[in-house]
Amino acid sequence: MYLSSSRAADSAAGTGTGSPRSRAGRRVAANVLALGVVSFLTDVSSEMVSSVLPLYYTSVLGLTMLQTGFLDGLFNGASVFLRLAGAHLADRFHARKPVAVAGYALSAVCKLGLPAAGASLPGISTVLAVDRSGKGLRTAPRDALISLSSTPGAQGRAFGVHRTLDTAGAFGGPLIAFAVLSAVATAYDAVFMASFCVAAVGVLVLLLFVRERRGPRPERRPVTLGAAFGLLREGAFGRTCLCVMLLETATISDAFVYLSLQRQDDLAARWFPLLALGTAAPYLLLSLPLGSLSDRLGPWRLFLAGHVCFLTVLALLASSRGGPVVLVAVLVLHGVFYAATDAPLMAHAAALLPAHSRTSGFAVLQSLQALGMFASSLLFGLAYRYLGPHPTLYAFGLGLLLCLVASAVLVRAVLPRPLNAPTAKEAK
Repeated sequence: MYLSSSRAADSAAGTGTGSPRSRAGRRVAANVLALGVVSFLTDVSSEMVSSVLPLYYTSVLGLTMLQTGFLDGLFNGASVFLRLAGAHLADRFHARKPVAVAGYALSAVCKLGLPAAGASLPGISTVLAVDRSGKGLRTAPRDALISLSSTPGAQGRAFGVHRTLDTAGAFGGPLIAFAVLSAVATAYDAVFMASFCVAAVGVLVLLLFVRERRGPRPERRPVTLGAAFGLLREGAFGRTCLCVMLLETATISDAFVYLSLQRQDDLAARWFPLLALGTAAPYLLLSLPLGSLSDRLGPWRLFLAGHVCFLTVLALLASSRGGPVVLVAVLVLHGVFYAATDAPLMAHAAALLPAHSRTSGFAVLQSLQALGMFASSLLFGLAYRYLGPHPTLYAFGLGLLLCLVASAVLVRAVLPRPLNAPTAKEAK
């Protein structure tokens, strides 16, 4: 039964029929590689901006940590509703590529809005909200294209390959931002313009080289927004979404990790973009190995182990006075956290979702993630202002520990199932 279902899924994904599972598991679909290149270019563009934004907020605009928390939350949480609408359209009309193109193009154009906004806080807020809306549009359709282009037993590997290329862009972006700032001092507009050019190339690659996997339409009921939210009533998926949102609320954003390190060690402004490289390097090296490992050991176990790494990050930031050893340890553990959580979470979700509504399911999960990020940034900014840095970090560490225990109890590791296998309800 498993082999026949797997072959059907291989055919729908365009990976060939009748292939042995071992050989199919080693292949990576052309769509996955093309989407990886798109994400590489887009991440070069976005990380050029995000690696300098926290310092731009505090040193150029003179924002407080509370205001920075609001903008960072907006940066992560503004995409929620558009994410769901875009995923609904992608699933309903089998138009995942057009929705992804629209999202990537919207984010690219927004890079031009940052220099136009200047020092206007409302202007910057608007640009960031639109930029994150573009990310919201593209993420679920992109991940659905990756999942549906891959064999059932190689979901972790496929997402690992994609995240490796994506993270290579995250590694290159801060380097380019560092080079630009070293050449033109604090001319942040030059970073924003260069970012737009790279993002535009990424959109062209998506248009030219990524194919929509249409195939047969297996759904037995219409794809609606109500059906998308109805996925939350599926026991394992609903509990996964709840735990993911709680875990995101108990972690802190990259911006606050880097600002905490910068203030501990009093780093000069031009070195700030390089902090992201310390995270990107282990993420780049470990995304594919840990993604493949999740196919064998279970992605949820790896996802929780990644959060244990982040718990250590919070402990180091809260208890240490800084220094090069702590700085390196925090950045490496931060990168391991991303490598152990990003691809494995998508592989875990893919095993729980039916193929015909996978984009919508991913969007629901990622939207709850974004809400958790938004709540985390606001709570951290408020707590930092009224409690100070160390009590705030200790409080988040305690919250993350409690959420980890709850997540281990509520969600059991699940074994991957074929992409087109029916859910328990459909089987009845």
